[in-house]
Amino acid sequence: MRVVVFADDPDWHCHRLASALTRRGASVTIESLRRCRFELGESGNGIVIPGLADGLPDAVLVRSVPNGSFEQVTFRLSILHALRECGVRVINDARAIERCVDKSMTSFLLHQAGLPTPHTMVTEEVDAADAWRARQPDDVVTKPLFGAQGRGLQRLARSEKLPDPADSTGVLYFQRYVGRDRDWRDYRVFVVGDEPVAAMTRRGASWVTNVARGGICEAAPCTGDLAALAVRAARSVGTGYAGIDLIADPEGRLMVLEVNSMPAWKGLQGVTDSDIAEAIAGHVLAR
Repeated sequence: MRVVVFADDPDWHCHRLASALTRRGASVTIESLRRCRFELGESGNGIVIPGLADGLPDAVLVRSVPNGSFEQVTFRLSILHALRECGVRVINDARAIERCVDKSMTSFLLHQAGLPTPHTMVTEEVDAADAWRARQPDDVVTKPLFGAQGRGLQRLARSEKLPDPADSTGVLYFQRYVGRDRDWRDYRVFVVGDEPVAAMTRRGASWVTNVARGGICEAAPCTGDLAALAVRAARSVGTGYAGIDLIADPEGRLMVLEVNSMPAWKGLQGVTDSDIAEAIAGHVLAR
């Protein structure tokens, strides 16, 4: 099988994936979506991936979609949509990436699936945000609609003023704060296909526990409600592989926070015996 790994800047994860795919007999090409294009009106499928000599790959594994203007990102996702239309196995496909990059859609789909998740409000209207905030008994967390690795998170006490949409991207995304006031921790579960592959507890020096923000990784059992909720969350957004973030509320009830469609797993790999890259490679080549 010919597999293209889309990565703008090949890193540790990308090389682990390429090695795992190669060990399984695949021919691997690493390429950036920046360099792909449409050439239409002539013979052929109309999609050009520069690293391939001819034709299309059998499968595509997406590690990153490069940042850019709205038009650039839309075009890069269009390449992924087109590959799927041509019968190429794309993991994760553009639909899943769009659902996960947009936190409002992730939250909506989790809600639609009946999964426990913090009360959430997404709006462009300050008055609607203020009215929602007045109904919340606890602190709230504001997040950028597009964001990762804990960047841009703010915890606001009831006495603190909500941000103005004009001071950000124009959209306000809030969730009720459901974490602890000390001994901060949450969970990351890695799901491939419908299988929970590995899990960890992330302990933070603050309520932001992301590894990129200094969180400490500890192995956690990938079983029970933790694993079951993670699998249901991944299924609700249609991912082939995903990193699911969960947290326990003060009563110990697990809630799903986010679903990451292009997750890092270097920290998780350091505390699990499961080979995550091998699991992804096996899923990509399974059909």
